[in-house]
Amino acid sequence: MTDNGAALDAIVATARRQSLSAMLRRSAARHGARSAIVCGETAWTYAEFDALVDQLAAGLKHGGLNPGDRVALLARNSHAFIALRFAIARADLVLVPINFMLNAEDVRYILDHCGARWLFADPSTIEVALVASQGLVERVLGIPGEREGEPAEVPSWTGLMLDQGRQMETRGGEDLLQIIYTSGTESRPKGVMLSHDSVLWEYQGCVIDCEWTADTVAVHAMPMFHCAQLDCMIGPALQVGARNIITSAPTADNIITLIARHGANSFFAPPTIWISLLRSPLLASHDLTGLTKGYYGASIMPVEVLREIRERLSALRLWNLYGQTEIAPVATILFPEEHAERLGSAGRPTLHVETRVVDDAMQDVAPGEVGEIVHRSPQLLSGYWNDPVKTAEAFAGGWFHSGDLGVLDADGYLTVVDRKKDMIKSGGENVASREVEEVLYLHPAVSEVAVVGLPDPRWIEAVSAVIVVRAGEALCEAEIGRHCAQHLSGFKVPKNVFFRSNLPRNASGKILKRELRQSLLDDAATPGASA
Repeated sequence: MTDNGAALDAIVATARRQSLSAMLRRSAARHGARSAIVCGETAWTYAEFDALVDQLAAGLKHGGLNPGDRVALLARNSHAFIALRFAIARADLVLVPINFMLNAEDVRYILDHCGARWLFADPSTIEVALVASQGLVERVLGIPGEREGEPAEVPSWTGLMLDQGRQMETRGGEDLLQIIYTSGTESRPKGVMLSHDSVLWEYQGCVIDCEWTADTVAVHAMPMFHCAQLDCMIGPALQVGARNIITSAPTADNIITLIARHGANSFFAPPTIWISLLRSPLLASHDLTGLTKGYYGASIMPVEVLREIRERLSALRLWNLYGQTEIAPVATILFPEEHAERLGSAGRPTLHVETRVVDDAMQDVAPGEVGEIVHRSPQLLSGYWNDPVKTAEAFAGGWFHSGDLGVLDADGYLTVVDRKKDMIKSGGENVASREVEEVLYLHPAVSEVAVVGLPDPRWIEAVSAVIVVRAGEALCEAEIGRHCAQHLSGFKVPKNVFFRSNLPRNASGKILKRELRQSLLDDAATPGASA
């Protein structure tokens, strides 16, 4: 190829490149006067939002950051969070959102591992940020929280804002957009590398399959450091011109109040949050009849809870979104009209995903048989940051290995059985923790439950249930045993039953089974300790 030919190819490639930043610019051109962001007392139209992103991007560039540099964001949900998310992309940088519930040591590991140059923090995280970043990060800057000013200990993000007109990004396509660290079933989290293309392919699937439109009014309460809220909710919503209500408080009373106040018609949460909405006294006194689109994911929704949602929120249509960070994150969807006959199913692959269930030899298992869920998709990660070994393991055989166990029926509908690591091997038999949990949720006195395997001299692993009892109800171990024996084979009935006031979960709402299992082991090793 001649030099002129190569130059022409580069010009054409630039014109064809898609980027997250350009997506927002197009939304502002189409929906400039419409409300884009509402957070506390802050409200921006699409035109105002896009202009602010230009100012922040100019400041990031002026500050000496180079294309591809990593910028970390340790903060709760706010208008500032979402503005920086797009400004970092427009400045040709890479976003690293960090779980605000991590301690300083864990935050420091992520900052060091990704080589972040700058770190933004809000008033709730600034102390951890300063300790974690010492000697690693060049600059720490403060951003406001939902209802708070900026932290006084560090320079303000407002000092970045430069009015230098329209900022044009040079990166996009397969260039790295963000590194999101997994919540971690292993000792150290992995940095999932997602490109502009990965995320925007996923947005397109969500817009179509989740029915995002300019008339959508969505409450965004789950943490935006996680790609579920960031990339299957607020990202697609901004692409189509929807109105977005952002809050940092995912409590039932706050969510119900915001939905009623803003006439919201769309809301996403994991099962734990939906359960808390059902239990809130405010549900009966607030008008949520406008809430017509509900999404759940992050973990498996108990069938009994689904039935209760349908009874108490009759106008609500429900989507089940299944996936993981590595696929940006939606892989399969169960549509509202499919719930009646397929409660508990994760649905079928979304628009740009191909899914199989395979054995250890990468052969398709027969319908109804359990195997590992694997995917192919342009949404997939480009690898794990600085970890070619784990990348190679994940893509063995040319498919991405999810680590989840599932079953496909004859019509191609997927049911997620368990995480590979959560399958309990008791007395030589496999027991899916989800199956036992579903049975326990049938008991009217059970509010929440998690089932794990604990070491046992006879069973090797003993099926063990940890239960949160509904307010005003009473339960005992014998009653749980009788209830389970009516619905489960003997080897699946819990050998241990513990009662707790709550279950440990991360900021995304997932029950932390590893942490729960360890706390039970610690209690067992402590004389006189009780569960």
